[in-house]
Amino acid sequence: MSVSNDPRLREIAKQICRKLRKSQTKAEKIFWEAVRNRRFMGLKFCRQYPIFVDFNGKETFFIADFFCFEKKSVVEIDGKIHDYRKDHDELRIFIINMKGIQAIRFKNEEIEGNINLVLEKLREIFGEK
Repeated sequence: MSVSNDPRLREIAKQICRKLRKSQTKAEKIFWEAVRNRRFMGLKFCRQYPIFVDFNGKETFFIADFFCFEKKSVVEIDGKIHDYRKDHDELRIFIINMKGIQAIRFKNEEIEGNINLVLEKLREIFGEK
């Protein structure tokens, strides 16, 4: 989807993504098991996927919890830390939306409490009931 022109930045993103994949939260593990290998609507999801952007003339990246190419959508799973980073999260979502990517957010509690309800909401968002 988005690739950096800077090989050093690509390498940094790759290393951070690997580290995040190894330290998934419980909610991320539950969601990943539900969507991996095209288990959900036959869609391909990538986890901890870097999205490169030019921000104020400087190339940087965001790491999406999950990215679906076919639906051009990011699924973010928010833990308690996001209660204290609302401005940062809103800016990040705005930039992701400007790239033509839909951002969908769920809280850890939603995933852990009822993954089937979360998947049903996703089906509705993706236009299939």
